[in-house]
Amino acid sequence: MRLLAALAIIGLQVFFGCVPLQPLPPPAKSPSVPLSPGSDRKVIHTLYQQVKEWKGVPYKYGGLSKRGVDCSGFVKDTFQTKFQIKLPRNTYQQSRAGKPVLRSDLEAGDLVFFRLGYNLRHVGIYLENHRFAHASTSQGVTLSSLKNDYWSKRYWKARRVLGAR
Repeated sequence: MRLLAALAIIGLQVFFGCVPLQPLPPPAKSPSVPLSPGSDRKVIHTLYQQVKEWKGVPYKYGGLSKRGVDCSGFVKDTFQTKFQIKLPRNTYQQSRAGKPVLRSDLEAGDLVFFRLGYNLRHVGIYLENHRFAHASTSQGVTLSSLKNDYWSKRYWKARRVLGAR
């Protein structure tokens, strides 16, 4: 019975959430939505509202609701409900959406990715002043700083899906 449960968990990790064990094919076409000039403030406001609505929702691997959500689920929901952008469900595919962004060029709405282990990836959404929103395993949906030692050492890359601004 335990073996069956372990296999089910591994199966879920492959298909959902923040821990893809096997690389998946890239998304058909990377979404990108151009924004009007001055829209950064709107994006930041929208993202803070989303964090306020989801603040403290517990982390749940494979979750996609306010009863529990994982990092890629929170990102997917945020972009779908707030920006009408459909992102892939897992971190691996999200890390291939949009276009690459240098850490020094981060803008509100950029996806920030972290390597937490050999096959473990994490995603959040950049807001401003080195802050990003994400679903943390220990705090649920929260804000963290890229300057925090933990996140700074594990920073991997960033992608822009809201278009060039």
